[in-house]
Amino acid sequence: MIRRANELEQFDKVMFGGPGAPHFTKVLNEGEFENRGRLYNHVLLRPGDAIGVHRHNKEFEVYFILKGEAVYNDNGTEVVVRAGDMTLCPSGEEHGIRNDGPNDVEMMALILFADK
Repeated sequence: MIRRANELEQFDKVMFGGPGAPHFTKVLNEGEFENRGRLYNHVLLRPGDAIGVHRHNKEFEVYFILKGEAVYNDNGTEVVVRAGDMTLCPSGEEHGIRNDGPNDVEMMALILFADK
């Protein structure tokens, strides 16, 4: 299967009470995970955008930073992440990310189901 760029679903959405409305492009749609996950998106955080702190249960989420610099909240500890960095939020833990800088941040977000 090939899905052309102009066929990918795109939307802006406030996430978990974070400021702004990050821009999402769905790489995979519901039903395309073969029961192994639920989200694979390209995410654009414009200056001031954030995905608020939230918990994952029975699933884990990976962010892979493609471009820019953001502040990642890892269970209450804030750390700067940059292009090339990966973050992992295991089942039962919390995370969030925000763009405090003047430039866009681009990242991939993947949520897969945990065996726990």
